[in-house]
Amino acid sequence: IGNKIISAPFAILGSIGVVAQLPNVNRLLKKHDIDFEVLTAGEYKRTLTVFGENTEKGREKFQQDLDITHDLFKNFVASYRPQLSIDEVATGEVWLGMAAVDKLLVDELKTSDEYLAERAKDADVFHLHYVQRKSLQERMGMAAATSADQLVTKWWGRLTQQRFW
Repeated sequence: IGNKIISAPFAILGSIGVVAQLPNVNRLLKKHDIDFEVLTAGEYKRTLTVFGENTEKGREKFQQDLDITHDLFKNFVASYRPQLSIDEVATGEVWLGMAAVDKLLVDELKTSDEYLAERAKDADVFHLHYVQRKSLQERMGMAAATSADQLVTKWWGRLTQQRFW
């Protein structure tokens, strides 16, 4: 884990939050006389369900689990970015470029190309260049074209020396 965060000016940063969403089609199933059973072992094995009937107790437990996950996420971020106000940025919001710098989510703005070009100045960088090898047919064609050019040039030289015109 690095100690300096560099971001592109157009990057979307933040989103320190937790989200969970699921549809519940229980009423639709009941309307069409379709039964759905959920069997679990453990009181909170299935707190919310897509097909079954959800309870307020299940919703509360699910929300508690989300809150715990959010706290873990916030603590992780805060441990590596102690200079930022975690409660201010852990709202699920996102920010672009300069706003993220102002919130201390990043230290510097530059593109990856700018960063690599800057780092290359102080490093031994080898520039590799690959040239595709010409096929035999291409090489033979080039040789024939060169020979034809030389022949025309030679004839032209003779004609101009002998002044046939």
